[in-house]
Parts: sequence; C-alpha cells; structure tokens
Amino acid sequence: MRVFQSRWFQRFSKKEGIAGSVLFEAVSRAELGSIDAELGGEVIKQRIARPRQGRSKGYRTIILFRRGARAFFVYGFSKSQMANISREEAAEFKEAAKHVLGLSEKQLGELLTRGDFVEVTGE
Repeated sequence: MRVFQSRWFQRFSKKEGIAGSVLFEAVSRAELGSIDAELGGEVIKQRIARPRQGRSKGYRTIILFRRGARAFFVYGFSKSQMANISREEAAEFKEAAKHVLGLSEKQLGELLTRGDFVEVTGE
C-alpha cells in the first residue's frame, strides 16, 4: 500500500505536527475495514490523533482510498474548526478520487516530481 499527501495536506500535517507513522496507522485501520466514515466514490474520512492525545479530540482527514493499492490524504481539519465537510465538498472529493486513483504510475511519477503529491514515509 502506497500512501501520499497532497501539497495542501503536507503543509497542514507539518503545521500540526502529524507524523507519517500516524498517517500509516490511519490507512492500516482502513485496510482492516475500520473506517470512520465512508463518503462513497472511494473517499473516506478517518480520525487521526493529535500528538499526545486521542483520536476523538484529534483531526478528521479526507482520504482518497483504494484498498490494497493507494491512499491520498487530501484534506484535514480539527473538529473544533468545523463539524464536517459540505455535500458540495464531498462531491468534489469524489470527482477528484476518480481522477487521482486512476493515475498510471507514469502520471503519478510526474505529479510527484512536480511536488503536487509527496509519498509518506514511516517517520
């Protein structure tokens, strides 16, 4: 399973101090079927813990997720910041999932080279 962050999410995770190992843990839970919310169209919402706190007081992340293949963290927010994403935002993420999860290895490589996505390491 390969795990990526969008450029926007990378800035968010760096600012909030979210380690790559936490992102891998969220994807591992999803791989095992423990998904906090399935939004449809291969888009899921997973909670991740704040550093030194639990998941319930942590962040909500939107992941474009294809089981056994790839996961792309594209958006994150704290529960105190907003309750949930809107229907319009969910529809936009579903449309993005069609495109992003359908990328060939060559296309993905080009986006990685450009910096649109970054592969997550276990650090």
